[in-house]
Amino acid sequence: MFTPTLDSVVLSTFPIGWFFGFLYYTDVPSLLSVIVTIVAASQGRHWAASMLGIISCAFRQTNIIWFLYAYASSQLTYLRFRRALPGGSTPAKLHDPPALAAGLLDLVRSVRSAPMILQDILPTFVPYALTLALFGCFVVWNGGIVLGDKSNHVPSLHLPQLYYFIAFATIMGWPALISGDRGWKMLVNDVQDRIFGNRRRMMVHVAVSVAMGLSIKLFTIHHPFLLSDNRHYTFYIWRRIFLLHPIVPYLLIPGYIVCAWIWFLRVGREQTLLQTLLLPLCTLPVLLPTPLLEPRYFLIPYVLMRAQLADVSTWGLLLEGFWYSLINTGTMYVFLYKEREGVGRFMW
Repeated sequence: MFTPTLDSVVLSTFPIGWFFGFLYYTDVPSLLSVIVTIVAASQGRHWAASMLGIISCAFRQTNIIWFLYAYASSQLTYLRFRRALPGGSTPAKLHDPPALAAGLLDLVRSVRSAPMILQDILPTFVPYALTLALFGCFVVWNGGIVLGDKSNHVPSLHLPQLYYFIAFATIMGWPALISGDRGWKMLVNDVQDRIFGNRRRMMVHVAVSVAMGLSIKLFTIHHPFLLSDNRHYTFYIWRRIFLLHPIVPYLLIPGYIVCAWIWFLRVGREQTLLQTLLLPLCTLPVLLPTPLLEPRYFLIPYVLMRAQLADVSTWGLLLEGFWYSLINTGTMYVFLYKEREGVGRFMW
């Protein structure tokens, strides 16, 4: 039960979590509390999940979203695998087909079928509702969700944050992505088919690209911390890539789309449509209001998304561990030995 798998050992060295585990930051206990909340919910221990959810929100208030994710993911699993009711009657069924075989109409049908299964899942929601009520009381008492310095955490609509996240996730997780059972060549073919398979798909992606371009134009935020603090990777990424030329952010749009399809195809192999879309849906309210490009904000959604890759080969895990080790070694070296001014050290 407590014997760690190779997959979990490798993921424990994920650079963001590994590095901040050595510092007095709340990221690692926040991640841990979220994971145990999700595990408890998946095991049907919903009162325990409710209590653990309160603990997770004490570390990060935005963990209330992952608390709801724990409930929703447990209920989607329950609805997927539940058996017939006593007496042999067939329970109401949520329309939730396999992710890779689903289309846009299936999503509409899923929404339409949702009211029919509410009576089956609402009783389980009672402990979660109590925690939500406590959290609501906190928000009213605190005058907002932010605890501490509110001036530097003003919510702002930051649509490109989603694009940064999917690019970051692909760069960090590429060994696991290419080492599935079907191989990287088939993954490339599948992505090409999803984008260029027919004229309709090509036109849809052109429209999506235009919409993404508008969102980059209207909602890119040049945060003062990102422009002034040269002790972080994001300072150099922003200055040497995104500010290299005004057209660069738009040239990256095809890459964002490819990255999104790679993750959808890999995560959706053994999951239903709603199970696959639930995590991106919960990631939206966590990342969209954050004006600062900060890799620590990507920690929980990345770990949860990476944990959904169930067919990573042994050689892929070893390559992933080596990749993480290179990043960890480089980051720790510059943190310890790079020349600095004042008390600041170079870090994530």
